[in-house]
Amino acid sequence: MNAAPRERNFRDEELLADVIERLIGDVRHVAVGNASPIPATAALLVRERGKGRPYVSLLQSRKHNFFTDGARELFDCAGQGRIDVFFLSGGQIDGQGNVNLVSTGDYAHPKVRFPGSFGSAYLYYVVPKVILFRTEHSRRTLVSRVDFISAPGTSQANVYRSGGPIALVTNRCLFSFANGRFVLTSVHPGHTIDEVVENTGFDFEKPATVPQTPAPSSETLALMREIVAPQLAEVYPQFAMQVFGIGPAAFAR
Repeated sequence: MNAAPRERNFRDEELLADVIERLIGDVRHVAVGNASPIPATAALLVRERGKGRPYVSLLQSRKHNFFTDGARELFDCAGQGRIDVFFLSGGQIDGQGNVNLVSTGDYAHPKVRFPGSFGSAYLYYVVPKVILFRTEHSRRTLVSRVDFISAPGTSQANVYRSGGPIALVTNRCLFSFANGRFVLTSVHPGHTIDEVVENTGFDFEKPATVPQTPAPSSETLALMREIVAPQLAEVYPQFAMQVFGIGPAAFAR
């Protein structure tokens, strides 16, 4: 008789934050841009586990941000080599790690217009560990080739570049990035390799055996829910309430 499936005690957002936390590793400074609640959760989790290390900059936060001149200081800090990890997403991401934040279709007559590239190309070149992140894993978002390159995943050998992508985290799986292409590293609980292949528009490498992404430990979940979530409520009150059931009042205490 097959054993009954184990009941999940975590939400998808908590799983993804745990995956990203392990990718961040032991670094000095993690910066998180706008509208990135799950990467922010991961960054604060790393800091709490490391008892104050790394330094975390959340651009929309007053408490977790030493920048006083917005993104200009972020770019200066990154150019000086003082940001170790950053996060990028896009309307489209292709198999070479290229990111599209501009539009789809013909550039002069776009089908869809995205928010814009902002400083993505610059940060992609100078931040050593850029983690790509997309919660919609579909052939619409993970494409064979982006319609517009906002930030290139790789550069020619004669171009000096100290930064670039190390991984892509989606709602279905984790890809690592090596030698200019993605490699399937693990598949999240509740999803399959066939599902990943069916919903990915680019080719990728996969080993003979692909493990399942580990579930967050009880210690990690407790740290996220009891310590990190109240801090998130300052910048992402809706996310903190929806995922953790914590409102802005928890941050104010």
